[in-house]
This record gives sequence, structure tokens and C-alpha cells, in this order.
Amino acid sequence: MVGASREAVIDFKFLRGRQNETFVNELCIASLTISETFRFKSPYKVSDHGSSENGINWADGLIEYKDLHTVVTEAVAGFAHLYAYGVSKVTFISCLTGRTIHNLEDMGCHTAYSFSHKHWCTMSCHKFPKIACATKTAHSFYDSLMHYLQTKDYVQSLSNMSRHTASFVAAL
Repeated sequence: MVGASREAVIDFKFLRGRQNETFVNELCIASLTISETFRFKSPYKVSDHGSSENGINWADGLIEYKDLHTVVTEAVAGFAHLYAYGVSKVTFISCLTGRTIHNLEDMGCHTAYSFSHKHWCTMSCHKFPKIACATKTAHSFYDSLMHYLQTKDYVQSLSNMSRHTASFVAAL
């Protein structure tokens, strides 16, 4: 598999803060060998509330929000190439980690809402099929990335071949 152990996709779901800031509630890192999902607590005192779009709730968080930078930076340290979908997520993760994040959207990857998810999340709040949690979307994006990289590698291999690749041996 082309570069599979060196590539990771990051996706996150967020809630809006008091000043319309983006606060990550759930973040997943998906690769060939790793699937890590992190749930963060609210950065400030807030009554329990959630999002009907993605089923997340601040009450579901386990990790202090102040640890977001450390947790994500350490989790992606071993990967050579990081990917996310969309300018806003790429920018957010790049600023958070100080690393270059490649935009899956620029590679022609479909949106998360167009996937038929093969991966399922075990969190009870994500048991409904229409919920697009970070775990499901990160893995779907990862599958799409691997397809893209394999196709690109295959096309490059074909263009490097000469027209005639067979060797013929003549015998008397």
C-alpha cells in the first residue's frame, strides 16, 4: 500500500463558543494502523447542550480543553503527511500543530456527507446512522485518500512503462 503507514487524516467536530469561536469537541486521527478519537471538555463553564447535526455534547468530553494542543501534537508526531478536509479545518489544525496539513478537498475528495460509511463508531451518542461523527468521517476520508494515492501511483507507473514490456526469446 502506497505510504499507508506514513499518512494520517484528522477530522474533528466542534461547537461554537460565546464569541462564535470554534471549540473542538471530538477529534479523530485515522491511519492504516491507528484510530484515536479524543473527546474534549468545554473550555469554560457551560450548561450541557449539544448539536442535533452531529450528536455531540460538551458533557461527553473527557480531556481538558487546555490540553488540546499537546494531545493533538503528540498524536500526530509519528506521521510524515497529515490531511484534513476543507480550508477551515486545514487552517485550524495547521495553526494548532504548526505543521503543513494537506487539503483533501484539493485532491477531489468527496464531502463527508456523500460517504456511505464503512466504519462505525462505538460511542452511544453516535449510534444513529445519519450522525457523521469525527471517527466515521476520518476513516472515510482516509479510505478516499488511500484510493487517491494508489490511483496516482498506478497512473505514474503506467506512464513510466515503455510500449513493449515483454522480452521474446527466439529458439531454433
